[in-house]
Amino acid sequence: MRSRHLIFFIVISLVKASKSDDGFCSAPSIAESDEKTKPIYWKATNPTLSPSHLQDLPGFTRSVYKRDHALITPESHVYSPLPDWKNTLGAYLITPATGSHFVMYLAKMKEMSSSGLPPQDIERLVFVVEGAVTLTNTSSSSKQLTVDSYVYLPPNFHHSMDCVESATLVVFERRYEHLGSHTTELIIGSTDKQPLLETPGEVFELRKLLPMSLAYDFNIHIMDFQPGEFLNVKEVHYNQHGLLLLEGQGIYRLGDNWYPVQAGDVIWMAPFVPQWYAALGKTRSRYLLYKDVNRNPL
Repeated sequence: MRSRHLIFFIVISLVKASKSDDGFCSAPSIAESDEKTKPIYWKATNPTLSPSHLQDLPGFTRSVYKRDHALITPESHVYSPLPDWKNTLGAYLITPATGSHFVMYLAKMKEMSSSGLPPQDIERLVFVVEGAVTLTNTSSSSKQLTVDSYVYLPPNFHHSMDCVESATLVVFERRYEHLGSHTTELIIGSTDKQPLLETPGEVFELRKLLPMSLAYDFNIHIMDFQPGEFLNVKEVHYNQHGLLLLEGQGIYRLGDNWYPVQAGDVIWMAPFVPQWYAALGKTRSRYLLYKDVNRNPL
């Protein structure tokens, strides 16, 4: 009889737990009010599977490196001082060592930090993911760059980015490929100021951060997917990509592999790797995508 009472008590307890908001059958959630108070892209710099959440899983990583693609997740980031930058740590995520012709890295600027200059003939684009920096150029004019703003810096353009408190930047650099007499210019902008572009046959929203003129040998796309939306075209092309998932989560196909991805993940895609994305979850997916353009692949 006593054992029956014990079993009955356990069953009732389990049923109550499964029905409760914090029971083992319910997924943890963040209150809507808490979500609204968080800064934009906060999940990109504080992902669900951040290193602190993985401390009890020795050796665990979702990162993958293959011949034609790579998934670099936050628990794999290795930070070290960036050359010529002051009080700044950087994590190189994509470099020519992978087979790319561009570099993509995260720069974490601390208090009273400043940037260095890229090498000779290297162009640079900086996108602010967290915090704020002040850009100063050769004319001594300055401009504050906050989250979701960016700057394109032509090759050999003298400049400095200074940070009083802290900031996280995603930086793209590549050796500029000249085309005739075309030249690029300093560009400062923000995502929300860029117009939505037509995407025939697709449902996602597309913005481009750089002009679509022949002077520019790459562009940065901002692509938005609502939950359940996906790419219609299963892309296979000569372009290279470097991607940072800024918001949301989903499934990315790369070659014959299918990867669950979330905000904070970085992807490198080599030319001609089959690629496809579907957005999952309850919130918008947004990713930032590097793409080389306007040059002959020969």
